[in-house]
Amino acid sequence: MRKRDLLRLGAALPVLSFFPQRLLAKSVASQRAMRRVRPSDQGWPNVTSWEMLRDAVGGNLYEVKPLFGACAQEPQGAACAEAMKYLGNPFWIGDQAGGTEVSGWLNAWTPAPSAFALAARSASDVAAGVNFARENKLRLVVKGGGHSYLGTSNAPDSLLIWTRYMNKVTLRDRFVAQGCEGKSAPVPAVTAEAGAMWIDLYNAVTTQAGRYVQGGGCTTVGVAGLIQSCGFGSFSKAFGTVASGLLEAEIVTADGVVRTINQCTNPDLFWAIKGGGGGSWGVVTKVTLRTHDLPEFFGGGFGLIKAQSDEAFRKLIARFVDFYAETLLNPYWGEQITIGTDNSLKISMVCQGLDAQQAKQVWQPFFDWIGALPNDFSVSERLRAGAIPARKWWEVDGNSMVRDPREGVPAFHGWWKGDQDQVGAFLHGYDSLWLPASLLQKNQRSRLSEALFAASRKKDVGLHFNKGLAGASADVRAAARQTATNPSAADAFALMIIAGGERPSYPGLSRPPMDREAALKDARAIEQAAAELRRIAPNGGSYVSESNYFNRAWQKEYWGQSNYRRLQAVKKNYDPDGLFFVHNGVGSEEWSEDGFVRVARR
Repeated sequence: MRKRDLLRLGAALPVLSFFPQRLLAKSVASQRAMRRVRPSDQGWPNVTSWEMLRDAVGGNLYEVKPLFGACAQEPQGAACAEAMKYLGNPFWIGDQAGGTEVSGWLNAWTPAPSAFALAARSASDVAAGVNFARENKLRLVVKGGGHSYLGTSNAPDSLLIWTRYMNKVTLRDRFVAQGCEGKSAPVPAVTAEAGAMWIDLYNAVTTQAGRYVQGGGCTTVGVAGLIQSCGFGSFSKAFGTVASGLLEAEIVTADGVVRTINQCTNPDLFWAIKGGGGGSWGVVTKVTLRTHDLPEFFGGGFGLIKAQSDEAFRKLIARFVDFYAETLLNPYWGEQITIGTDNSLKISMVCQGLDAQQAKQVWQPFFDWIGALPNDFSVSERLRAGAIPARKWWEVDGNSMVRDPREGVPAFHGWWKGDQDQVGAFLHGYDSLWLPASLLQKNQRSRLSEALFAASRKKDVGLHFNKGLAGASADVRAAARQTATNPSAADAFALMIIAGGERPSYPGLSRPPMDREAALKDARAIEQAAAELRRIAPNGGSYVSESNYFNRAWQKEYWGQSNYRRLQAVKKNYDPDGLFFVHNGVGSEEWSEDGFVRVARR
């Protein structure tokens, strides 16, 4: 056994204990190698076969070029200069078949183009691609928005099914899922094709129609991918997870069948795509989501506070923990704070349903406490709170957004200024952890505060309060438990995120060599900082969309033991041969790290 295979087996050991022994025995007894083909292999489809596929999908099959391949070939050329203009534009990156919204992860993955991209325009195009990949033993990869930190929408020597051009959005006044007539009351909804981004839905549902759909905070994230990862937005404590709002989906499964699935038709597969991880179940081509009455106002509280000493910083963390537990742990408030290594506290909180005066009144006691201690704290960015009409929240002009400046693109396409540093970032490391609400009990707050301080000695710590549902209504939390995501999310007050990285490092860019020693040091700091909080939340679990590529217990942490067993059963039923493979996806432990060789079979 090669060392890599031995390490892979070792990584699986912490979670194997919860698999039934009879299944393990069956798996070992039925091991056999199955290999997918690469362009250099004899079994790779010939030119005629590819031309037949191209004809079947209306000519929309292309060879894929690296995102900055022109810069590798001719650094001073016009094509490279044109690409470099859009290096910081997430819409442009997503519009390229070879684009990934991050530029890789240290010792994990590097962007590499598929051999061919099928730019689907319909579910029948997708079905043609799925059938072709299955019949020719190809590595298949699926991409909508291209936002996967784990690189799951990226694979060399593969066929890419790319849904970017399937982006139609349709409002529905009285939607009833197929087969649910007489069982479910009609509800307002929105239907979106898989290539739509959240800004497309927010424009149609909120800006234009004056309603709300629960989606993601980042405007350029793909709709279908986020649903499959469960999905959280700024106002999840009020409206629940994205997956909880799913009413129906259209999906092409591994057998090439286009299925309309919901709670009444295929409840097992419908449950699995609601948080079971993107790229594992089929190609989702269309989704329908419930819409809600729009609150009158969206707003928030913001600012940056610097403590003058470690002692003062401990005091600041403890005071904020008390303030959050007693004032902000409710459906009104979401988003995040950052606890910095430089003894700073950055506040980036948002709210729904409160007018400007109400938002200010909520924060005033905390702001007054800071102002009363000038020897302990200084204010680096003005402390403020307020609100605006909710219908204007996603308007590009006059808001904290950057407009896509390219000609011919939708005028409403923009991204949040606060997301700019993520565009094209190269990750040194990343980790997340659900923090249980029990840590906010009065007798536990000091443990939480000390752990946050200890972690911040090593790396900045983000607390994303909207990504934990403690403080939400009983209905919101119950709905989340009906999805495939880890049940820990329903009992967590926040998701801890600790990450680090550097400037874009796409292959082909002319940049100074990466300081690998510094990058490795940063990765170790992330690991050490996360460990401080895992000590007080050892069974917290992690969020699949924002998690550690090297998590050794991903099955249990992403989904929980019971959910993972159930997901395995769905996978076996709809994709027994493992056509759909992603890193740390359901069933991926049966494959080599690159998804080309099946090392075990159930």
